[in-house]
Amino acid sequence: MKRVIIFFTLLLICHSFSYGQKPRARDIGVPFYGTTGELNAITDVKGVEVGYSTIISGEGENNIGIGPIRTGVTAIFPRGKANKFSPVYANWYSLNGNGEMTGTTWVTESGFLETPIMITNTNSVGVVRDAVLKWYVDTDWYQGKEWWYTYPVVAETYDGFLNDIYGFHVKEEHVLEAINDASTGKIAEGNVGGGTGMMCLGFKGGTGTSSRLVKIKDSTYTVGVLVQSNFGGKRNFTVAGVPVGRELKDTLNYEYKAPPKSRRQEGDGSIIVIVATDAPFLPHQLKRIAQRVPLGIGIVGGRGSNGSGDIFLAFSTANENAFNRDETTNVTTFSNDKITPFFDATVQAVEEAIINAMVAAETMDGINGNKAYALPHDLLIEILKKYNRIKE
Repeated sequence: MKRVIIFFTLLLICHSFSYGQKPRARDIGVPFYGTTGELNAITDVKGVEVGYSTIISGEGENNIGIGPIRTGVTAIFPRGKANKFSPVYANWYSLNGNGEMTGTTWVTESGFLETPIMITNTNSVGVVRDAVLKWYVDTDWYQGKEWWYTYPVVAETYDGFLNDIYGFHVKEEHVLEAINDASTGKIAEGNVGGGTGMMCLGFKGGTGTSSRLVKIKDSTYTVGVLVQSNFGGKRNFTVAGVPVGRELKDTLNYEYKAPPKSRRQEGDGSIIVIVATDAPFLPHQLKRIAQRVPLGIGIVGGRGSNGSGDIFLAFSTANENAFNRDETTNVTTFSNDKITPFFDATVQAVEEAIINAMVAAETMDGINGNKAYALPHDLLIEILKKYNRIKE
């Protein structure tokens, strides 16, 4: 009887999402804490835009420079690309540094994020950075100023298990595609953008997002998160407090069987997390928020493995006129006594964004027959019911 109920649950889900909108974790019954924004996405923070370029082609044995290709680029604009050069207060934090996010030393030193955030694969950081710089020139990002210095923020995770990463397939055109695609509103999850070829906690991973609302007195603020999720081992994978990875390990033979030339170990990978908020925080407070990101990662099973680059950046879209090279400015900020609810919101949104990425991701074949399997929704539902996290 239980399997019949699950079958009809999945039938309803498939019907509801038959027009291309993928189910999300809440849609299949996964319980979470906290109140989400309207879209349950980073774009619930007013002004934030997200765009993708997704590159998928070829199959079979890897031929360097030809493929198979499973990669892409993600672009995030804190105040939208139409608002040229509109710096936001920001700061960053690294749980484990086996990864890269360019431009972060100046973010901490200056307190401002002056550029969009780009996310791609490990070997494409350079070409993405160069393409963004060229785009600044071509679009007059600095609005007529003849002299400026800039440090594009470009982050990465490694997709070389599925992607011909040494074929260097990300080009300027893909960076421009992600930038031009950036918009507010609903955004895709799973095998898209920089997250295309990523894996997570023993299954297919990728791009995910979520948001939380925080009420302070009579005002409501938003915390939005976007993750490029490519970390962790199946044995630690946890959903709503349930050891899903251990349950599925006994049921499914989904272990990675890489060719001998692959040195990938369980737990290797990385995660990039971007936290946006419209609450008025200063850079030192945003660092405190970024430092809470690992708590959300830990809830789902992340351990900051040696082979994992876990790097996070938080920014605030408040205080729009704070940046001024010539004049003194006045800004508004919360006291530290009001920050704890935003810590909670960050942890909750990170947890859900990771699970959303996995729920949306689809099974993907990559180079040399390597394969990353999608998280099986039916078995996930069954396990959560077994532990009374979903009621019959």
